[in-house]
Amino acid sequence: MEEPIGVTLANVDKLIHEPARLAILAILYVTDGADFLYLGKHAGLTKGNLSSHLAKLEEANYIVIDKTFEGKIPRTLCRMTEVGRTAFELYLGQMKGALDLITTSPLGNP
Repeated sequence: MEEPIGVTLANVDKLIHEPARLAILAILYVTDGADFLYLGKHAGLTKGNLSSHLAKLEEANYIVIDKTFEGKIPRTLCRMTEVGRTAFELYLGQMKGALDLITTSPLGNP
């Protein structure tokens, strides 16, 4: 028996499900890493907002943040960890399952 859609959606990773963090992880999932400015631009986030979301993802061990200097210019590079990749792939599978359930089941019919 299939799990009800509400249960399926209730079980997704809330840390990833937040739109800004989802955008950040989607970018990092398809790249080897991205610098702070690139992430901010492509995720559509301000520097302060991006910094806050990156801290939460780093705390969960979903990403690593490397801070270096190129000459006198600071550079912040973010990469997805294996823990983050596994969590993101689980999230994608859960969302795909929920969408499949919506599009293939007559939810309103018993």
